[in-house]
Amino acid sequence: MSPLTPQRSARKTGRAVAWVVLALALAGAGTWYVYGRPTAADMAGEAKGEGKGGSAKGGGGRFGGGRNQAVSAAEVQRMDVRQTIQAIGTLTALNTAVVRAKIDGELKALRFSEGQMVRAGDVLAEIDDRNAQAQLAQAEGQLARDVAQLRNAQLDLQRYQGLLEKDAIARQQVESQQALVRQLQGTVQSDQAQLDAAKLQLTHTRVVAPISGRLGLKQTELGSLVRAGDANGIVSITQTDPMAVLFAVPEIHVPLIQRKLRSGQVLPVQVWDREAKQMLAQGRVSSTDNAIDLATGTLRLKATFPNADGSLFPNQFANIRLELDTLKDSLAVPSAAIQRGAAGTFVYVVQADNSVLTKVVQLDAQDGDWQAIRGPIQAGDKVVTDGADRLRDGSKVEVVKSAPPRAAAVDAAKDSKPTAPGMPPAGAAKPPAGASPPAAAAAPTTPPAAAPEGPPGGGSGRPPWMDRLPPEVQERVKNMSPEERRAFFQRMRERRQSQEP
Repeated sequence: MSPLTPQRSARKTGRAVAWVVLALALAGAGTWYVYGRPTAADMAGEAKGEGKGGSAKGGGGRFGGGRNQAVSAAEVQRMDVRQTIQAIGTLTALNTAVVRAKIDGELKALRFSEGQMVRAGDVLAEIDDRNAQAQLAQAEGQLARDVAQLRNAQLDLQRYQGLLEKDAIARQQVESQQALVRQLQGTVQSDQAQLDAAKLQLTHTRVVAPISGRLGLKQTELGSLVRAGDANGIVSITQTDPMAVLFAVPEIHVPLIQRKLRSGQVLPVQVWDREAKQMLAQGRVSSTDNAIDLATGTLRLKATFPNADGSLFPNQFANIRLELDTLKDSLAVPSAAIQRGAAGTFVYVVQADNSVLTKVVQLDAQDGDWQAIRGPIQAGDKVVTDGADRLRDGSKVEVVKSAPPRAAAVDAAKDSKPTAPGMPPAGAAKPPAGASPPAAAAAPTTPPAAAPEGPPGGGSGRPPWMDRLPPEVQERVKNMSPEERRAFFQRMRERRQSQEP
């Protein structure tokens, strides 16, 4: 075999070097794909404002690199917070009556429709009155007979008294005639009572409503024989305007309730539907039970409220909110800001240097999404409302989105009215002047269906890792504002760059 020429040897050496470089490039790309590329969990942590494996102070972690923890915050406010009690109640008719026949007889007519609203005294049914008419005629005849006998006895008594004055008759006969007159007077009175009873029986052939209210379903049919002792009666009536509600409260609140009722103060009560989304009615406590239930340690209360439209029915389930008192000018934070730990209840306060400080607080009343607190907090301080699960005292944070106040507490003295579904309850306090509208009502800056914004400098196309994210994280990224989305992609790009050689 002839020796290789220099040109052939150089070509073979070049090809070998090219294969080595290609192998090294493929090995580097595989290493980055396995160890360096962002995973779906990393993307989910970024979408939630958290760094995967981030330390308590916002640094460290696989992609952290000292990045601050992303959180949401809201300002501490001063407002009037209502002290309320949540309970479960049952709507009850103020009065209930079963309409029964007072005499026996055939049912000739029904003068009502099922479910109809009636007033007291309205005719509901008619019973065959021929028997009552006969009894009335008999009573009238007997009375007329006895009245005639009494008149005759009175005339005889007058004659006997004239003869007695002339000493022409015995005194005993006159006294006997006087006794007969008194006897006949009693008989006439008895006959008059029987006549009145017969007239009353005749009126009972027309069945009338004893109270005003809503009729139920009829319990007998036309032509049936009704009796005064029928248990079901003809129909039932429930008085639903005003309506009542029965509920129980813990005995610890009984002294305050009794003190307010004795002083004549009003205890407002709100009735909400089963899902506690719509207020059905608003009234006041009218009375309490006379003893505390030993089995449950609660006291039963009754509240009344108007039901002019008849939309509420007896035995309907209801969520009850009893307003006991109003804490005037109290410090309040969103309920999401309250944290619980070994030290008790506390909040994370965002300092000027973007660090958080733990402050222990005492809880007072809770009104909707707001919690009244007492502690070393001032109005205007920012407290963490979201993203506090990995924070520690002194952790560095980045406020991604400040949670605006939802609504201030309702003034206890201000009346409110039920609202339509989807609308805020009437009488709810308005946010303080200058505050942003509620987050739930604010229109999103980016439509949810819009495609997410790409990384800076990388065009506006859909990122290839978007399909690897869980659906809930994709939706969160879609709902971000443009500023939040740019910050999100910037953090992801910095992560990738920190892993590059």
